[in-house]
Amino acid sequence: MEPFSGADLHFEDGSLLLMNIALGIIMFGIALELRPSDFGHILRSPKAVILGFISQFLYLPAITILLILFLRLFIDIPPGLALGMVLVSACPGGNVSNFISVLAGANIALSISLTAVATLSAIAMTPFSFAFWGSMLPDTKELLLELHVNMWEMVKTVLILLGLPLMVGMLVRRFQEKIADRLAAVIKVLGIVIFVLFIVIAFYSNMDAFFRYIKRIFGIVFLHNFLALAGGYLIGLTFGLPEKSRRTLSIETGIQNSGLGLVLIFSFFQESAAFGAMAVVAAWWGIWHIVAGLSIAFYWGRRKITEH
Repeated sequence: MEPFSGADLHFEDGSLLLMNIALGIIMFGIALELRPSDFGHILRSPKAVILGFISQFLYLPAITILLILFLRLFIDIPPGLALGMVLVSACPGGNVSNFISVLAGANIALSISLTAVATLSAIAMTPFSFAFWGSMLPDTKELLLELHVNMWEMVKTVLILLGLPLMVGMLVRRFQEKIADRLAAVIKVLGIVIFVLFIVIAFYSNMDAFFRYIKRIFGIVFLHNFLALAGGYLIGLTFGLPEKSRRTLSIETGIQNSGLGLVLIFSFFQESAAFGAMAVVAAWWGIWHIVAGLSIAFYWGRRKITEH
């Protein structure tokens, strides 16, 4: 494989604002659908929720580091690309994981609980997981030190992007349930439409760079995402969870909030030589995990679960 240098990407001045708005709207839409009873699954089945948390915030970053070390035996994985992989692995589950869980015949209550827990936890876990695992490799650690990335600033950014919309949405659900019911579907769709619009514009503006680098990252993202999906399932299998819950752990681990990753890349790495590589891997993950998630949902959805 030809060495992967930093991709030369171009974005309009309003790109970051558009992504922030889209992510905020999506999080607000998710929160409008959250009820206190959704958190009750944590008390009824703490084992599954704890395993899901471990799968997302411990297993996935750890296997990411091992994957980078393994791939470096054969191909060039520069620090920017490696750091992009670590950042994606440190993000919480993606906003479409609940929808994919429905299609896959997974444990929906567990999926919703894990989405809520992971998203709230990500306010602290994503920045510090990124800093911790990003420091595991000498070259990515050096890159983080060179960029002087302030983890507390990253915590504040994630709090504004995830915590504030979630808090407002849950308050609306708590005190204006009828309004929340009317708004929920529309708001989520609106956020996704805006985000897809951003992806389309960004792709059109960087089409040459995308096609130049996609052949170099396709296999990397495929393998990374496969390990996430397979690892989540195997963790559930190892600890004796029922089939529906195993599917949920797989989906929640393999469907990452790469939109949050892109916003953080734009916010903290745009002036860095690592920006292009980080953005390309996060953007392609955001596309691929939908393809992989829908494929596995189609497969599982056609397989009857016989256990009770």
